[in-house]
Amino acid sequence: MTVCSSLLSGLIFSGMPALWTAAFVILLIVEAAAPGLVSIWFALGALAALISALLHAPIWLQVIWFFVVSITTLALTRPLAKKYINGRVQPTNADRIIGKECIVTETVDNLRGSGAVSVDGKVWTARALEGEKILQVGTVAVVDRIEGVKLIVK
Repeated sequence: MTVCSSLLSGLIFSGMPALWTAAFVILLIVEAAAPGLVSIWFALGALAALISALLHAPIWLQVIWFFVVSITTLALTRPLAKKYINGRVQPTNADRIIGKECIVTETVDNLRGSGAVSVDGKVWTARALEGEKILQVGTVAVVDRIEGVKLIVK
């Protein structure tokens, strides 16, 4: 029984560095192939687990190192990465009209579900902001937000 357990533990300890190395390399390949940051945190966790495996740490400790380092690096760097990598969001054409003045081209009546406005040379279906009364043709309004394909105006 002792020979079997020592043989099994020898296989586990010799195989774990290979497993963590493979995980590290695969996660780096995924990171290189994917746009944006996807798996770098888990690659760092696999590297930490690999180091602990090379130091002959028990498997449970290797797994704990993997999760602790992965979760910690994810929690610490993900908000910064989102801010600096994805922080340069350009508004779409539709987003640019929010806050602009528009002219009511069809009476805006929420009860009837009718209304249209013209803004930047384009006609949009429109609804009045909650609490607003009926907006008559020719009224100047301001675009508050976009909901689906309708402008909410005030």
